[in-house]
Amino acid sequence: MNTILYPSREKWAEILQRPAVNPFELEETCKTICEEIIKHGDDILRKYTWYFDRVKLDDIEEPEEEIQESASLVDPDLQQAIRNAKKNIEAFHRLQLSAPKTYVNENGFRCWQEERPIEKVGLYIPGGNAPLFSTVLMLCIPANIAGCKEIFLCTPPGKDGKINPAILWTARLCGVTRIFKVGGIQAIGALAIGTETIPKVDKIFGPGNHFVTAAKQWVTRYRTAIDMPAGPSEIMIVSDDSATPAYIAADLLSQAEHGPDSQAILVTNREDIAIRVKQETERQLGELPQGSMAFKAQEHIRLIVLNDLEECIEMVNQYAPEHLILNIRDYLSFTKKVQHAGSVFLGNYSPESAGDYASGTNHTLPTNGYARSYSGITVDAFRKKISFQEIFREGLSYLGNTIETMAANELLEAHRKAVSIRLKEEPLK
Repeated sequence: MNTILYPSREKWAEILQRPAVNPFELEETCKTICEEIIKHGDDILRKYTWYFDRVKLDDIEEPEEEIQESASLVDPDLQQAIRNAKKNIEAFHRLQLSAPKTYVNENGFRCWQEERPIEKVGLYIPGGNAPLFSTVLMLCIPANIAGCKEIFLCTPPGKDGKINPAILWTARLCGVTRIFKVGGIQAIGALAIGTETIPKVDKIFGPGNHFVTAAKQWVTRYRTAIDMPAGPSEIMIVSDDSATPAYIAADLLSQAEHGPDSQAILVTNREDIAIRVKQETERQLGELPQGSMAFKAQEHIRLIVLNDLEECIEMVNQYAPEHLILNIRDYLSFTKKVQHAGSVFLGNYSPESAGDYASGTNHTLPTNGYARSYSGITVDAFRKKISFQEIFREGLSYLGNTIETMAANELLEAHRKAVSIRLKEEPLK
């Protein structure tokens, strides 16, 4: 945990440098595994599940009886909590559906846009220490609202060869079509290429470690789209003297426990706040289980003191955080100044955990600076837009000279003639 006081702008880039994650170094591994999947299909999934996870797979697809059994294995209180979260997530994402947009020109033509769902989507749910059933909600709910016909889910099995019951139960609750016990590069490759068991999908969604990130970027070569590149999870908090240090410390640690390379940064205009947050973070860290990832990630916690809040927001926009908390007195006066962030939390009572689970916004967000160019997951991510145009003869007469002039100047004579041949026709009697 480092405290940095009033750094010059020239040092910001160095201070904000993220833990090194270079998916391109893994390209050869991704290439090898994908080429083997093309040749040998399911056998390669079993091979690499044993190699990476030390799990021997019999059935790659989750049996229906185990999915049904999950209802009896998930605590009723957790089931109700998941239903409560599902309700909010559905309500927020339904607001994202848009009406058709039509442009009508009075001279004889019109253009409009219609949306279609992406038919087959693959959802990747990371394994590891925690069963991320919340990510099932965040991916499957917008996929269903978008109207995707088939929703396939891949997640690595535990050491017992089984998927956590909470993931199975949530997947069934949310309408996942089929579930597969495969993780890592081999899961992404299977979804992109297809095997005897796992169908090829049109687009792959979901977070993952640097192996998964590298695989997602690699498999675009197989005409499969991805939601976004990603890196380690991260949070940036902006605070002034109205903030509660204990709350800030809790938010920093909640993000740090995602993994050893997670990054958590406080940016404040008050030295006393930085001191108190450091003390509180150390105190709360001592209350966490010794095995918590937060212990490993604490070296990536940074407490930065700048001159004023305007400068703090400038640093936010340079860093482009996945999660941003504006823990300041007049936060609404600063929201318009935030240009680059995945999801923003406002005030003392908006912890990042709320967005991770139950407030309704999506927690699948751009990391590693990609908030400069990517959005978090929305219903739009599961849909595509098709444009239509209907041009009558009078409309083509109105557009004709414009089209012909432009085509001629681009030396595309066939383009020009496609218009002129129509305009030379005698009008219908």
